[in-house]
Amino acid sequence: MRGMNSLLEPGMLVRHPQQEDWGIGQVQSNIDGRITVNFQHEGKVVIDGTRVELRMVLDT
Repeated sequence: MRGMNSLLEPGMLVRHPQQEDWGIGQVQSNIDGRITVNFQHEGKVVIDGTRVELRMVLDT
């Protein structure tokens, strides 16, 4: 798993770097590099953490 993705835990807020229109997402789970995120405008998506590095949202 890439860098910061290994730190992601349920409840944390993130953005997908190539899908800004999805809005802010809340991490649901992070198991073996598969990160499930519920995005505002896209719904639930499973991200391969070895291919995409999500960006943490520190303030909203």
